Amino acid sequence: MDKIKIHGGNRLEGKIFISGAKNAALPLICASLLTADTITLTNMPMLSDIRAMNALLEQLGVKIDSFNDFLDGHETKTYSYRAQNIENLVAPYDFVRKMRASYYVLGPLLARFGKVELSLPGGCAIGARPMDIHLESLEKMGAKIEIRNGYVHASSEGRLKGAHLIFRIASVGATCNLLMAAVLAEGTTILENAAKEPEVGDLINLLNAMGAKISGINTSILTIEGVEKLHGATHKVISDRIEAGSYAVAAAITRGRIELVNAQASLLQTPLNILRQMGADVEETPNGIIIDARGKKLTGCDIMTDYYPGFPTDLQAQFLALMLTAEGASMITETIFENRFMHVPELLRMGANINVHGHASAIVRGVDKLYGAPVMATDLRASFALILAGLVAEGETIVNRVYHLDRGYEKLEEKLKAVGADINRIKEDD
Repeated sequence: MDKIKIHGGNRLEGKIFISGAKNAALPLICASLLTADTITLTNMPMLSDIRAMNALLEQLGVKIDSFNDFLDGHETKTYSYRAQNIENLVAPYDFVRKMRASYYVLGPLLARFGKVELSLPGGCAIGARPMDIHLESLEKMGAKIEIRNGYVHASSEGRLKGAHLIFRIASVGATCNLLMAAVLAEGTTILENAAKEPEVGDLINLLNAMGAKISGINTSILTIEGVEKLHGATHKVISDRIEAGSYAVAAAITRGRIELVNAQASLLQTPLNILRQMGADVEETPNGIIIDARGKKLTGCDIMTDYYPGFPTDLQAQFLALMLTAEGASMITETIFENRFMHVPELLRMGANINVHGHASAIVRGVDKLYGAPVMATDLRASFALILAGLVAEGETIVNRVYHLDRGYEKLEEKLKAVGADINRIKEDD
């Protein structure tokens, strides 16, 4: 497998273009299954997760075309999807095991075709993310659900029926799946305690552009009036708030200055406020965000992850790495996933001072110096935390198993090199 080699100590300065949001793009791709017309998605990131989802849809019979595009002078990708001739209603294990978000095909296929077989999904090993909310909710809409031989077998006689669904947790995955199921259902569906993440709002905007009738965007109560048919649409994917937050930390941890072009500050208010509290300068501009930590003595800050608009769990690992370079102690509390401190043992190899309490919290104490070491990436966001530590560590850091990074960070080495990082990819055959 490829590795990333970093020589730490360089202050990062310059501009980084923030790509389209992976976590928004994946359900948007699956929304194309709801119509026989063409769905065109612009500002798409070029990531292994996108390629995996595209491969799954092509296996179902979706015709996909891609085009090179440009946004603010930066190369992006546009994809068109046409699900006119769906030949297969089975999402097999070999496709689904690579990426948990494959479960987004469940709602649209069931709603449009009345039948789907879905392998139970894989993905990062950051804790239990059960599908019970998805399946119980679909059953309340009239679906018959069976789990046999590692597959979910879902079917319905005629259209799904509108229902009042109250989620026990504000699950992004369940909210997106049930939105796509409800838009073609008969009658009205109400989703209560729905997730309010920007990626959910992006999906709602596309679905409404396709002819859906969804109200309550950006609130915890969504009302969907089912329609008989949806049509094609063109939609721009929102920028990736997690990528933007990750590079914001790269500026802060190296005590540098980075302008995050195409970032949306409105989607990152809680993390940006943490950076301000720590002592970094944060400037919101018409084209993005500027993070300036040059000459700053950052101080530790307590963080508790929460559902949006709280602090995102997907930035917890990156901010934990930042706290290692801050003065004093910080408490990091993880409330979303129970197994999201797997990066800690790797950071300890680099000289970190971290004490984990159970699965829920960690005390991080700032250290004078981190030291380069060979480390192992355990999941997508933990991988970036190791990159961040390597950027400030003395000597050489080798990050192994970087296929995790390729799932969520487009052109990572290229973007970091452009702002002054000494970072290179070591190919498997080098």
